[in-house]
Order: sequence, then structure tokens, then C-alpha cells
Amino acid sequence: MRIAITANGPGEFAGWVRPLVAELRARDPAVELHVIAVPDDFASGREARYIEEQFPGVRGYPPSDYLRLALGRGVEGLPAGADRVQYLGGDLSHAARVHARLGGVATSYKFSRKRYAATFSRVFAVDEANREQLRGWGTPDDRIRVVGNLAIDGALGEASGAYGDPPSDAARDGIVIFPGSRKHEVANLFPMFVRVALNLRRMLPGVAIAFAGSPFVSDEAIAAALTRGGEHPLSYGAPAELTGGEIVAGGERFPLVRAAMRAAALARLAIALPGTKVIELAALGIPAIVCTPFNAPELIVIGGPLQYVGKLPVIGAPIKRAAVLAVAKRFEHFAQPNIDAGKELDVEIAGTLLPSQVAHVAAERWRDTGWCTATGEELRALYRHHAGAAERMAAFLLESVSP
Repeated sequence: MRIAITANGPGEFAGWVRPLVAELRARDPAVELHVIAVPDDFASGREARYIEEQFPGVRGYPPSDYLRLALGRGVEGLPAGADRVQYLGGDLSHAARVHARLGGVATSYKFSRKRYAATFSRVFAVDEANREQLRGWGTPDDRIRVVGNLAIDGALGEASGAYGDPPSDAARDGIVIFPGSRKHEVANLFPMFVRVALNLRRMLPGVAIAFAGSPFVSDEAIAAALTRGGEHPLSYGAPAELTGGEIVAGGERFPLVRAAMRAAALARLAIALPGTKVIELAALGIPAIVCTPFNAPELIVIGGPLQYVGKLPVIGAPIKRAAVLAVAKRFEHFAQPNIDAGKELDVEIAGTLLPSQVAHVAAERWRDTGWCTATGEELRALYRHHAGAAERMAAFLLESVSP
């Protein structure tokens, strides 16, 4: 069996591609897997290398290889045909182009559109709400199969050491901070959260505080951002150094852990941005302070035409800033667990955030052991039924290739 997978950024590669690839190889060690990173504003550029490092024998292809394929040119190592083409992130058109070139049976996960109703023979849904979305997008009901959220398997796998990561006590009964992995987040939010950590150290002396470092972001990029202390004046960042796997600032040292879920599984609380990581933390039963900073909304990476409008000289930034703030007002919650639960479980703070504000909220919640325990159990229960999504999806993909 030969399967080609298309995906885009860090969240999709770690949360979706990784657990599915692991399960496919566990079920059929002879399966031939080709993972194609497609062009995307959310991508880091390290996705193809990451998947090859995680799974020796799996071929990863950077966006430049995808572009060659889309233009009808050959790509070294990529065969002329595939049995299946599986979409796992990015623009759906990229998966459709790969399918047009490689043939086989095309399947999608979570997303589709009316113009692709004839392209995907099966669309795997996260839950019943996602099934209804897919119906609205023109996917016939008999082509939809609910399998669950792959990110839950990714989080549980990393936390248990399934991907070869050593255990970590860096945040045991303490706080783990997820400062983001996108370029603007590394440049501005990493330094801001350093100041948050310094405030927390004063408020909670002796409590373990660690930073989660994305495997998609190099030490060099983090070190450069820490040295600058933030690029935007409203980042309120503190200058720091990255030395020996630790962030050093103001005479304090904070571990930087790459296998974040290994450390987070033993933490009492997390501080994070909205996104896949918040869902993964919920699966582990770790409550979070979810920060949605609008200190510089024009820097936020978003999908669609507005991202490109924001790049226009002079007028782009103000237009994007106003649009982002207008759209944000429509949302009651930004944290996906709160959206799924229909109420606030994780604490959310949004707006122009000050490090002292974030630290105060986090310290207050960390001291409330009862809240941390009860909320953690409710979060874990919210996603418990999703466990095994990769197994269910892999079992179908390895079946006969007939639609």
C-alpha cells in the first residue's frame, strides 16, 4: 500500500500527521508513506524534515517539491502513483492537485467543499457537529465517517513517550507555558511570556515553571527573539538568553522542553495561546489560562485573503487590524474546549495583555488546587471518547482502495 499525505503547519504535522503515521506503520510496517508539506502561511518550513526525523523511512517533501509536482514536473523520491491521497491540512486544492497527479483514491479529514464533493471518496469527521458541517459543504452523508480528533491521540502518545521522548519533571505540579511557534509569536510572545514567568517566580517562589519549545522552531530563532526582547513595542517583553536548554532572564532560569506534552502531563496548570495545544492539554486533564493577545492584531496569521491584504504597503496593516478586531467580537470563546463544552472551563483572557495581568490570573488559579483538579477532570472527560481516532482512520485507509 502506498499512501500520500498532504499537510501544512506545525499543529497539523504534530497533532494529525504524527499519530496517523504512527498507527499506519504499527498496523502495516510495509506501508509506503509520502508526506507532502504544502505552501501555507502557518508553516514553519521544517515540517518535511520533522516527519522524516520522527519516522525513519517515511519520505517528507517540502513545499518547493509540491510546487514542482503541481507544475507537472518530477520530484525526486516521489513515485508516479499512489493508492491513496489523504488530506491532513492546508488548502484543499493542494490535495486535489496531488490526487490529480498521483491518482488513487482521495480522502479528506475534517474539511471539504462543494467543488470537491466528487474528489473525496470519504471524509473523516471529528464529531457529529463536524458531520453536519460536511453535509452543509455538499459531502454526501454516506461518504462521511466520524473517527474522532486525531490531536487527542497525538497528545496522549507524546505524553506517554510513544514517540521516543524521555520523561520530564520540568513542570511537575507547576506551570508550563506555551508561547507559540509562528514567526510573529516567537518574535513577540516568547519575550512577553518570559516577563510573565518572571512575575510568576516572584508570586510563586519555588513553583516549577517551564517553557514549551516547538520542535518546528530552532534554538537560533528562539535565542534571537529572546535577545531582542520582542520586536513590537506592545510585546512588553523581557530580554533573555537561551543557554544549555534553559531560558535565563533576570537571574532566573526556566527549562525549555521540546516534548511539551511529556512535561505538561505532570503540570498543574498551563498558559497557552488558542489552538491545537489547548485541546491536547485538555485531553491530558491540564487546565489552561488561554491568552488571546490583540496587542498587535495586524501581525496575527489568519487564513484567507485578509492575510494578503495585510501585506499591502501603508494601508494593509490598519485594514487587517480593524478586520481582526471586528471578527474577534463575534466570538464568545477562543479556546476550543470552551467552545466544545459550551461554557468556560479553561480561563480565557483577551485584549491588549500585560504580563503582570497574565501572571496574576495564572497564580490565582494555580493556588486553587480544587479548581485545577475538578476542571482537569471535566476537560479530560470532554475528549476521552476521541481516543483511538488514528486507529479507526488507519484501519480504513489500509483496507481495499475501492471507494
